[in-house]
Amino acid sequence: MALAAPVHAFEYRFDASDSGLRDSLAGAASLTLLKQQDQEPSPQEIVAAAQADYRGITEALYANGYFAGTVKIRIDGREAATISQIQLPVSVASVAVDVETGPPFRFGKTNIGPLANGALMSPALATGQPASLASIRSAVDAAIEGWRQQGHAKARLAQQQITANHTTRQLAVSARIAPGPRVRFDPLLVTGTTGVRPDRIREIAGLPEGTVFDPDEIAASTTRLRRTGTFGAAILTEADTIAQDGTLAITADVSDRLPRSLGAGAEVSSLDGVALSAYWLHRNLLGGAERLRIDAEVSGIGGQTGGVDGNASIRFDRPATFNEDTDFFAEIEIERRNDATLDSTSATVLTGIRRYASANRTYDLGIGARRARTTDAFGRRDYTMLMLPLAAVFDYRDAPLNATNGWYANVELTPFVGISGIPNGAATTADLRAYHSFGSTRPVTIAGRFQIGSVAGPSLAQSPADLLFFSGGGGTVRGQPFQSNSIHLGGGQYVGGRSFLGLSAELRIGITDDISSVLFADAGYIGAEMFPDGSGTWHSGAGVGLRYDTSIGPLRVDVGLPVSGPGDDGFKLYIGIGQAF
Repeated sequence: MALAAPVHAFEYRFDASDSGLRDSLAGAASLTLLKQQDQEPSPQEIVAAAQADYRGITEALYANGYFAGTVKIRIDGREAATISQIQLPVSVASVAVDVETGPPFRFGKTNIGPLANGALMSPALATGQPASLASIRSAVDAAIEGWRQQGHAKARLAQQQITANHTTRQLAVSARIAPGPRVRFDPLLVTGTTGVRPDRIREIAGLPEGTVFDPDEIAASTTRLRRTGTFGAAILTEADTIAQDGTLAITADVSDRLPRSLGAGAEVSSLDGVALSAYWLHRNLLGGAERLRIDAEVSGIGGQTGGVDGNASIRFDRPATFNEDTDFFAEIEIERRNDATLDSTSATVLTGIRRYASANRTYDLGIGARRARTTDAFGRRDYTMLMLPLAAVFDYRDAPLNATNGWYANVELTPFVGISGIPNGAATTADLRAYHSFGSTRPVTIAGRFQIGSVAGPSLAQSPADLLFFSGGGGTVRGQPFQSNSIHLGGGQYVGGRSFLGLSAELRIGITDDISSVLFADAGYIGAEMFPDGSGTWHSGAGVGLRYDTSIGPLRVDVGLPVSGPGDDGFKLYIGIGQAF
């Protein structure tokens, strides 16, 4: 069977006695790659590739558990191994590769050790299991890593012996691990081109000087440096040798990203209008990887849901302020809302800490104050309150911008004390998302989202109007008008609710590598009660969409229609960057 490839002057055939291995073995052959090139190779290149393929194909056989195979490569009928590089053929008309795979082998007696305390031999190497070099390498790597996890940084493979018994078709393996001495961390060394002070780099990395070596600590330090956003590259390397005092030097090689950046975004909705946003960012404000970010957004331009809204904020972040996994932040935000049912202007000052509990879990604790003036169906109100916002984020998605598997949860609780204009209370929100994919040719992703919100304490008339909930629009129920589900007071007067539920489901179906289609259905609930009890109002919407993958996330186009509940007829168009959730 000939491989499909561009037509060249020489013919190429690759056959294997085990047809199931043919593609894998052919993929390991340099001749296969050479044949697929657009430019016709020279006879010297063909001969060199053929002679190298004896070893390459044999290694591929070993990797698949075949240790008695034979490889024959003929160039115009001559065995490639017999052709001299000094007397090359003038031209090559055909190349034929024939592989006799032989029988598959299984493991016989295996011994890899000594192993670190508590470590076990890989079950893949048990007697009778299919033999392969991949299983051996994996077991040896695991044995070495086991010693490294217990402080033996220079553990290595000292000796190995692999014997194939062709009579019993068994592979005997013996590998001796040399753990080496247990070592401690030396103070972190810093190299590279950076504007961040070395002492701050050490604080951010948080490598525990003087403690027993642990490769997980090196990985954690690398993560801490990279998550600042200041460094374009941050690589920690181990010294080749151990110092006489039993310490091992670790070097952080860092390079900065551009210290300043400017960005902008836009989103279009046929009902909500155009939203424009921009930001300016400084990544190393004071020489310690401090970040200063200024954001501005204007939305509702040309929309049918009220006036133009605006938001401006300035935020300062300092990594590794109290310890290597706790950042400090301070933020000032001014917001103007001019919706059909609410007019408000507010200013918020907030400061707090963010704790990185793991790569997937963060916690925020803050304290702040808000001064606001709101006007809704209950009239005008000026209020001042102190806040103690708490937040927890769990992010186990495979790709945050375009998740296909995993889950995400964002829970926020904000107790507040009314200084003037409002009673004491608490606002709670939760956003839960889950993703599951199957298939490879045209992958299908099922995505689901559950949102809940509550304002506890004040009555509906006494609650901060800008904390109440509405449903409808691109962030809740697509196909329904923006904030179309609310609390009806009679006489054409509407206000937000104290409770909210949101349900969304999407079926994302791959069409090409970059394009996918989406079917979606959304539902939203608004109630006057403190927690959803079913006495409120539901509405829903559904529709279809397209996604086109780009380097900054999928370009999203959704068309939604109202299905039930408060709202109106007619489709709604949503365009943006990133998945809807």
